[in-house]
Amino acid sequence: MQFNPKISIITVVYNGQSLIERTIKSVLSQSYTNIEYIIMDGASSDGTLKIAEKYQHQIAVIQSGKDNGIYDAMNKGLAIATGDYVLFLNAGDELYSNETIKSVFSFGDADVYYGNTAVVNEQGQVLGDRRLSPPGQLNWKSLKYGMCVSHQSFIAKRSLTEKYNLDYSVSSDIDWVISVLKKSSKITNIKNYISKFLEGGTSNKRRKVALGERFSIMSNHYGFFQTLLNHIYILFRYPFHKVSKKSMT
Repeated sequence: MQFNPKISIITVVYNGQSLIERTIKSVLSQSYTNIEYIIMDGASSDGTLKIAEKYQHQIAVIQSGKDNGIYDAMNKGLAIATGDYVLFLNAGDELYSNETIKSVFSFGDADVYYGNTAVVNEQGQVLGDRRLSPPGQLNWKSLKYGMCVSHQSFIAKRSLTEKYNLDYSVSSDIDWVISVLKKSSKITNIKNYISKFLEGGTSNKRRKVALGERFSIMSNHYGFFQTLLNHIYILFRYPFHKVSKKSMT
């Protein structure tokens, strides 16, 4: 039998009228049809909701209301989701091609699928690869030096997911991914691009907060002294890492 699970794709957005439509189109143009698309709008005051509602006949849920930040909105989306798998794709992000989800599930059953990520600017132009590349075989210890797999290129069984920890305002996705990986037995690298990630997320704008949260998260998972040594290595490594100009073909 062909492997045909339902995937819930969740988009969280607030005042993203210049970005939301390309994200919506990248989901609705998928050749894979067993998709539950959920949009969580944080009571936008611009035209975001109006744009989303143009496609409401193709979107399972469009919910608009105030939330307590991105991770609270993601938790609300996760609570609504009914898919076998879940993927978060926020405003400005895109699936890499129209065949992406079909290609992912062609690998058969897995707890987690992951792949490469292209970085794009607000105009949707590809700048290159994400600074940290995913390892050949991902596991929960792979993140000890940083978020080596993009959240937008990480598809997990919904049954393995937990709520995002709202104690972290910027880096809760790292904690979430590590927690999922700890419970995963079969982790599949599709060895291709899954998403296009919009350059300059929240963690870039609030880098000091992000670094503090990341240290706390990694200390909880890997131990304080190991995390301290890992961060010394990260500090020396960081100036030498930039967006890769690797070809996308």
